[in-house]
Amino acid sequence: MSRTDFNQLLEAGAHFGHLKRKWNPKMAPYIFMEKNGIHIIDLHKTVVKIDEAAAALKQIAKSGRRVLFVATKKQAKDIVAEQVKGVNMPYVTERWPGGMLTNFPTIRKAVKKMSTIDKMTNDGTFDNFSKREKLQISRQRAKLEKNLGSIADLTRLPAALFVVDVQKEANAVKEAKRLSIPVFAIVDTCCDPTDIDYVIPANDDAAKSISLILEVMCGAIAEGLEERKLEREKEAEAAAEAAAPEKEAKPRIKKAVKADVEAEVAEMVAQNDAAAE
Repeated sequence: MSRTDFNQLLEAGAHFGHLKRKWNPKMAPYIFMEKNGIHIIDLHKTVVKIDEAAAALKQIAKSGRRVLFVATKKQAKDIVAEQVKGVNMPYVTERWPGGMLTNFPTIRKAVKKMSTIDKMTNDGTFDNFSKREKLQISRQRAKLEKNLGSIADLTRLPAALFVVDVQKEANAVKEAKRLSIPVFAIVDTCCDPTDIDYVIPANDDAAKSISLILEVMCGAIAEGLEERKLEREKEAEAAAEAAAPEKEAKPRIKKAVKADVEAEVAEMVAQNDAAAE
């Protein structure tokens, strides 16, 4: 069963591409027709591609790895932030920090700086600074939170990147490809799908289209996380059951040893009684 259908995508306006003169010829396989100078995306292919992407994201989540979502365009950033928070995945909705992936250790240092400032605030060190220093540190903390707060718990490189608008997030895609990180993306008719591993041909400008596709992707991730949780619970139960016979065996062994000792003592007493007679 498909995770979404033709009519849902149609209602969301996912089929509207860009003007014919702005098209990228490499998107030709995903274009159904041209109407009034605008390319119409083949939503039957979009449905198939959404299912492929969702299945792959589910497996990534099930394996315990992270997916980094990137959407800095105005109509997508709030949708991404809201939906991705629900599955506890990292996301970038402000400016893409150069070297976010290729220079990851430096980004982690900046994130740690946030933690250091928070620690100073909690242990009272912050109170020892002058008013001016406090203001500077607070501004720095706010700036770091705005740009990196949503990736604070990303302690290692993500297993995949999900991008809304390939053209706008070109730097993010380049960094991912350089590190061989698979890229999932909503790709419009004006974009080049060459560097995208999982192409979802759809309107990347309409909020409804973005929201519908993100909802499906986050739903798949949620399924993967739930299956991972259930598997771990089963493993814990199996380990507990395997340990149970061992625990039961110990008292039995102790009882057997005790019985042997008692028998030896009884024999010694009997021998002593016989000698005394």
